Amino acid sequence: MLVKWTRCTVIDRSGFHRGQQEWAVLPREPGFRGQGGGWSRREPGLVHMFTFWESRSSYDSFMVDAHDRIAAGQRDSYRDPEVRLFEYRFDVKMGFEPRFTDADLLRVAYCTVHEDRAEHFALMQERVWNPAMAGSPGMLRGVFAEAADEHAFLVLSMWNSSAERAKYRADRVERLGVRAQTGDDIASLTGDVIDVEPSWTV
Repeated sequence: MLVKWTRCTVIDRSGFHRGQQEWAVLPREPGFRGQGGGWSRREPGLVHMFTFWESRSSYDSFMVDAHDRIAAGQRDSYRDPEVRLFEYRFDVKMGFEPRFTDADLLRVAYCTVHEDRAEHFALMQERVWNPAMAGSPGMLRGVFAEAADEHAFLVLSMWNSSAERAKYRADRVERLGVRAQTGDDIASLTGDVIDVEPSWTV
């Protein structure tokens, strides 16, 4: 499964929202699995969107054929687009589905890791971080994915309320980081908390 992460800064909210409705046709596209996203809590006007495809080939076919036509209506409503592609590695919680209808909060982490520590980082995600996140109240599901062209990983988790996510406390995260030797693995780490916009879910 391919995960596409798109970030952009919206300069015309009403225009962006109208254009976003055009993506409702995506289920007609072969290999499309789901799409959702919303507004950053960290940076006003910043939007994160996540789109899931069965394979890179189905995504590439869509980009060649229908993408530009659908995207045309949104073109002047945002600036500074960034797109990254990732290949699915494993679930963060068992039974992942690219479904956003029951989530009202997303957490995204983007980690670049030292080349010789990439497999250790993935192993610690599976053995240390995943069980901790899966056991947190309000955590619905998540996905761990790897960039194809660099030593970088995406961790996307879906939550059913910000109050529940707050129980995943900073002190607990620090203890888990020590256990997983995160400081030795990671070259850089960025992340965000995102309020899901239900009308953008496809």
